[in-house]
Amino acid sequence: MQKNHVNQIEVKISYNMGIRTHSAYVKFFVDLNMGNDVTFLSFLNNEKLVLKHKLQNKGIKKEPILEGLKILNDLSLEVKEIGEKNVLKKYQKIEE
Repeated sequence: MQKNHVNQIEVKISYNMGIRTHSAYVKFFVDLNMGNDVTFLSFLNNEKLVLKHKLQNKGIKKEPILEGLKILNDLSLEVKEIGEKNVLKKYQKIEE
């Protein structure tokens, strides 16, 4: 079941290159409404893979992709430091 959600994430990510903040990534993850099937850290790792693949495309701007990778790395580090639930709560409060 997790693989299906990962595939859905890949499809949706390709349409969401405009994500430019930590809060926006959290909102995007929450809005996918995957329940407990995919962890936030798995989502972040999958997003990183997708963006790294996009870097290989010569026809698109690299700067937004590199910004996205930095945000994803920041969020991953925070998850490791304070836990998924705390990171999700932190950035959902910022979004409100």
